[in-house]
Amino acid sequence: MKNFITNLSASKAAMTIGIAFITSILFVTLVDDFILSNFIVPGDTTALARDIEASGQQLGFAIVGYLIVLVLDSIIGLALYIVLKTANKNLALLTAVLRLLYALTLIIGLIALAFQIIDVYDYASIKLLGYLFFALHILTLGYSVLKTEFIPKSLGILLMVASFTYIVFFVDFHRTILLYSLKTFKRSLFT
Repeated sequence: MKNFITNLSASKAAMTIGIAFITSILFVTLVDDFILSNFIVPGDTTALARDIEASGQQLGFAIVGYLIVLVLDSIIGLALYIVLKTANKNLALLTAVLRLLYALTLIIGLIALAFQIIDVYDYASIKLLGYLFFALHILTLGYSVLKTEFIPKSLGILLMVASFTYIVFFVDFHRTILLYSLKTFKRSLFT
């Protein structure tokens, strides 16, 4: 495997990134917009549990779909290393490792969710950690792009700005989950 990765040319790695990225978008769209949209019951965990029990096979398809996306993300991380290592090998390695940590974190969360070791709220917390790795990946990717000679610098700047929007969004999302949990806990104390 190591020889395959090190012997892959930058142009083939770039093509791999493109194909994996487009395939990933297709799978995420399928899972989010067509499968998981049936399970969205904001604030009603009983209805959510009932829907999952009634359509467990659909949830299984969604989990498999996300696992495929995360495998594609891992491939993207490795291929990015090949493309970016000519500019700065250590920075390229950090970028790839952060992408792999993101994918691994979400894979562990999905497997734990599939085997009902955790619930959807615990999965949301694990997903947040994974997305923080992803945001750091985007930041280092943007900086790596700034260091290359063959990718427009404007793309690097856009990636770095995007990483901060990810961080702000996910910190706000986590704060919202925490506030919801506290309200639910207060209600349970006084009822």
